[in-house]
Amino acid sequence: MNRPMRPDPTFHASPKLAMEAPPENFAFTVMLGKDSSQHDGIAVVDLREGSETYGQIVHTVMTPTTGDEFHHFGWNACSSSLSPLSGHAFLERRYLIVPGIRSSRIYIFDVKEPLEAKIHKVIEPEELFRKTGYSRPHTIHCGPEGIYVSTLGGGGPDGTDGPPGIFIMDCETFEIIGKYEMDRGKQDKHYDFWWNLPQDYMVSSEWALPPQYENGVIPEDLLSNKYGHSIHFWDLRARKNIQTMDFGENYQMALEIRPAHDPTKSYGFCGVVVDTTNLQGAIFTWWRDEDGKWQSKKTITIDPRPEDPENLPELLKGFGAVPPLVTDIDLSLDDKYLYVACWGLGEMHQYDVSDPMNPVLNGKVELGGIGRRTKHPNGKEFIYGPQMVEISRDGKRVYWTNSLYSSWDDQFYPDQEGGQMVMAQVGDDGSFALDPDFYINFPEGSRAHQIRLEGGDCSTDSFCYPSA
Repeated sequence: MNRPMRPDPTFHASPKLAMEAPPENFAFTVMLGKDSSQHDGIAVVDLREGSETYGQIVHTVMTPTTGDEFHHFGWNACSSSLSPLSGHAFLERRYLIVPGIRSSRIYIFDVKEPLEAKIHKVIEPEELFRKTGYSRPHTIHCGPEGIYVSTLGGGGPDGTDGPPGIFIMDCETFEIIGKYEMDRGKQDKHYDFWWNLPQDYMVSSEWALPPQYENGVIPEDLLSNKYGHSIHFWDLRARKNIQTMDFGENYQMALEIRPAHDPTKSYGFCGVVVDTTNLQGAIFTWWRDEDGKWQSKKTITIDPRPEDPENLPELLKGFGAVPPLVTDIDLSLDDKYLYVACWGLGEMHQYDVSDPMNPVLNGKVELGGIGRRTKHPNGKEFIYGPQMVEISRDGKRVYWTNSLYSSWDDQFYPDQEGGQMVMAQVGDDGSFALDPDFYINFPEGSRAHQIRLEGGDCSTDSFCYPSA
């Protein structure tokens, strides 16, 4: 690999410098097939203001395999490469690491030239199994010394032979190096993870084991509170779980972890899909106290909406209500706004979290949703509800897509099919509204999941230096 002679200009020492950088020109969005017979891929979306193809898919790269189920993905290198502990300051942000959550196959895409993006390398599942004992790779984060990948499964055909965990890949050759954990403590499920590099801690969360999610939610397991409901705090360098925090067994599916971007801060947020006692969605704020112990508090509660059972999928008919289903959250780089996707309600919420212990609902967009099906301002339908959300570095544009996971899409929205990507504008005063002219319909048979923005975004880069 030929290295540049200076750090990649899209690497930024602080959140403030990242916010001041030029805006994104392209987005890379996962395209997943509606079922296991379909091919997955990456769609390149033109975001260049003034371009004749602005807001359109201008290039796609499809896989030769089927049944992968692309989900989350990330970069080979990012701002964490500027860490004083890094030996990789002269890498470039060039490759996207895209795992198949069903096949355990990992694709590496070369997107240096977005309009000529191509497959660079494929890592077959057998290599992952052999080197780590893990399966179902999920979240990707570019660390100072390599690429960190969380998994949802352990070994064996159903992924329950041992707990899932994290493994590390070489950020230049993409070889799988090995398992991360030296002492996992009570961690026996996995989902998301993120860190504060200068403070040397990591936080991970829990969704479920593969038999609990691959063919849809298991109602009996959900009502018996058998999905994940804890987060885990790690000594990042010692690779040791130092504290497990249980939100309470009724807080089912503790998913996205969003630490403050300012590396001097020791707090963050975690979204919980559903409270089984009342169908509410929740956001917990977690922080480190003066004694060095981690604490948490539920700071946002989102109520379900009563609905005629005739308008509900089978899973929800007995409740007569639509739960929010908080499936994604994202935090702006200035740590001011937290965006919360309520996939069930068909709403995207914007909270002012300047005071992380007292969030305030500042704005809301209604789009899609179970039993509601709110249309886009252009009059077109939005399939499912707001799901994966990504924020531009300057905080002025919020993009989102609609698919959660193929079997869950079919379970909660059985009469719908398709993929969309939309964008909302954020004003200087915090106003939050859909752009009526930005609406992307994905090709027939494809659904849309996670978005990555060229040059980095609000859920990829980790910053190693305080803002001046």
